[in-house]
Amino acid sequence: MSNMNLWDQYRKTHDKKIKDQLIVKYIDLVKIIAGRLYANYRNNAEFEDLVSYGIFGLLDAIDKFDLSKNVKFETYAYIRIRGAIIDQLRTLDWIPRSVRQKYKKIEDAYKAIENKLGRSARDQEVATELNVSVAELNSMLGEVHSFSVISLEEKISNNANFTIMDEDISSEPQQSLEQEEVKKILLESLNELAEREKKIIELYYYSELTYKEISAILGVSESRISQLHTKAIMKLRGKLAKIL
Repeated sequence: MSNMNLWDQYRKTHDKKIKDQLIVKYIDLVKIIAGRLYANYRNNAEFEDLVSYGIFGLLDAIDKFDLSKNVKFETYAYIRIRGAIIDQLRTLDWIPRSVRQKYKKIEDAYKAIENKLGRSARDQEVATELNVSVAELNSMLGEVHSFSVISLEEKISNNANFTIMDEDISSEPQQSLEQEEVKKILLESLNELAEREKKIIELYYYSELTYKEISAILGVSESRISQLHTKAIMKLRGKLAKIL
């Protein structure tokens, strides 16, 4: 049975056997998404657990997918699967309080400079705001990188119903306007990033590469990639704080 026939039959009958066929058909997508997240969060979760969290997202996507919308199921499901895994990681509360507090201090410093100067903060400015050296700032950024990625994903998806790499799938006019505004701010913010930071964001979110793969491409260590990634996220959040 073809893809369209499967979907047509499921929409008409909601037959569990057909749903099972759809699950089997798209389970590899769950494993791919889980695998990419596992590459960065392996110290905090098992791959099998990430797959199981992602399956909940797949089930939700199958039940809510609207054939009449001009969107591929893979695009729609990617958002739900990744979101389900990210949500569960947050629920597990594996980020120590000390890391959360450190993250909040750094984020507040970036926001304060952004609001004061009307542009993305520079390393020395943030370090001065925090009363630390640039080297200490980079070390702090490395410590909070996992939480920063989850925090940005959650902030965007909860408020505008899409992720950084999402296509416009909203059918509500108000949501579409919100998405367009967030996308505009994100694009402007991305263009203000340092070239290497911008490249990391592109490779991580659009090309979906792991830190290890990005490290090989840019010729710097994985720990440096995580620092630069976190720095870019802090700058993006500083911009998004104005509208989310």
